[in-house]
Amino acid sequence: MTSRAIPAWRQYLELTKPRVVALLVFTALVGMFLAVPGLPPLRESVFGLLGIWLAASSAAAINHLIDQRIDKVMVRTAHRPLATGALRPGQVLAFALLLGMASMLVLVLLVNPLTAALTFAGLIGYAVVYTGFLKRATPQNIVIGGVAGAVPPLLGWAAVTNMQGPWDWQYALLLVLIVFVWTPPHFWALAIFRREDYARALIPMLPVTHGVTYTRWQILFYTVLLLQVSLLPVIFGMSGFFYLGGALVLGSVFLWYAWRLLDPPDEFFAMKVFHYSVVYLMALFAFLLVDHWLPLLFG
Repeated sequence: MTSRAIPAWRQYLELTKPRVVALLVFTALVGMFLAVPGLPPLRESVFGLLGIWLAASSAAAINHLIDQRIDKVMVRTAHRPLATGALRPGQVLAFALLLGMASMLVLVLLVNPLTAALTFAGLIGYAVVYTGFLKRATPQNIVIGGVAGAVPPLLGWAAVTNMQGPWDWQYALLLVLIVFVWTPPHFWALAIFRREDYARALIPMLPVTHGVTYTRWQILFYTVLLLQVSLLPVIFGMSGFFYLGGALVLGSVFLWYAWRLLDPPDEFFAMKVFHYSVVYLMALFAFLLVDHWLPLLFG
């Protein structure tokens, strides 16, 4: 079946990068639950997640629009709706704007203006600053632009608290820091495997500009840093021993993957590192959530 034969709703769904957005929304959800001692308020939680999901989907669609030229020459992205001609740029732009406006309306009217402002800043940061400029300007693109992709826990926290507590900013930013430091080893592992794609598209990803060996060492460096940063919630009294054990186990496995990547058994090992990084982040935030609820359930 060709891409043109795929139903239109599937093409539009593809624009939203549902797997990536689902991971981001999950971190926002965990931020909501960690922000309050009991259950977060229902209205702010439901509509906060909806608004964050709509904004992330809008940013993903804009990413498709800006990257349509390079998507056509990269094997990994050649199937995307704009690259295949299944959708036209005008359709994608209208879809992205519709999602973005819906997100802002939901967040302003049903959550709070602060969450709307932070979400809008994250949308612009990813869709315009990272995709439109940084991605093509510097091999440190994913490091600098990673700030925008790391904000969902802060957005979730802001949705249910409006950042009015004395420790709200500090604790929420700890979660942002974890995602921020996780981003380089996550994306650079993929970039190693897809380096020929990025070179053909003239995108200065680190393996293209500085070589694979240098990138592998950078992945190891950031993984060591990530293991340390992941312990900050315990150091600052935000989480307890259950999370500490999970963070140490997950981080140690990630560190083994990063160390093994220095001399990998085959070319596909970089993708194993990439896939584990996704599991790592989901599991780490799940440990944060369970650790938060253990005292409430058994205390």
